[in-house]
Amino acid sequence: MTTPLVEMIGMHKHFGALRAVDGVSCELHAGEVVGLLGHNGAGKTSLIKILAGVYAPDGGTIKVRGQTVAFRSPRDAQRAGIETIHQHLALADNIDAAGNLFLGRELRTGWGTLDSHRMAHEAGQIMRRINPGFTQTHLPVRALSGGQRQTVAIARALYFNAKILIMDEPTAALGPGETQMVKQIIRGLKQEGIGIFIISHEMRDVFDVCDRIVVLKTGKLVGTAKVSEVTEDEVLGMIILGKSPASAAPREEPGAPPA
Repeated sequence: MTTPLVEMIGMHKHFGALRAVDGVSCELHAGEVVGLLGHNGAGKTSLIKILAGVYAPDGGTIKVRGQTVAFRSPRDAQRAGIETIHQHLALADNIDAAGNLFLGRELRTGWGTLDSHRMAHEAGQIMRRINPGFTQTHLPVRALSGGQRQTVAIARALYFNAKILIMDEPTAALGPGETQMVKQIIRGLKQEGIGIFIISHEMRDVFDVCDRIVVLKTGKLVGTAKVSEVTEDEVLGMIILGKSPASAAPREEPGAPPA
């Protein structure tokens, strides 16, 4: 077995009496897409915010490429190669693709001025790597389609050498054509060895792009399963009833290493 890109072992996060994450373990390998599933309040967002450095855990261990890490901020997670692509993308609508790509991390010339030419050139290269049909790098992102905006957000993450992506509802509010485009981008990233956690409520998307699923309910791990070994009805049973099918890995005990 290769060393996982990420291991989260026995994670805990409490907000007063609320146990938002209660002894959850999961892992992500290079070139793998893992879907994080569960109703609102299941704990998936809190778990991912721990990995992204937004929340400090109250217990548990995080390993990145086999090394134990402790994130004090999202910047720490970024330095470890972890980038989050939020559902609302966090793009500046009045700025073009290159400006959004380098926002807050602008390239400068030897004289300390903004190197607009280099930023435009490199933005075009990374955009076309992800989506060869994307050519509107000069337009403000408010003029782009939803799928093109996703391309900009993904490019921003990959340009700064992210190896682990967290994608929150990546196809939300997209039409069928753009949804297929984003799925194709995800498959391309997988081929490049990028590991991806996807939070999604769209079961069809999960079955189209994910290799495994991790299901949470009321802060606890229901189980994990290979997508190829479960049906949509079985996954719904995990989400709604907290019931694991025979093919799913058993519920982890708090603090136990992932299976």
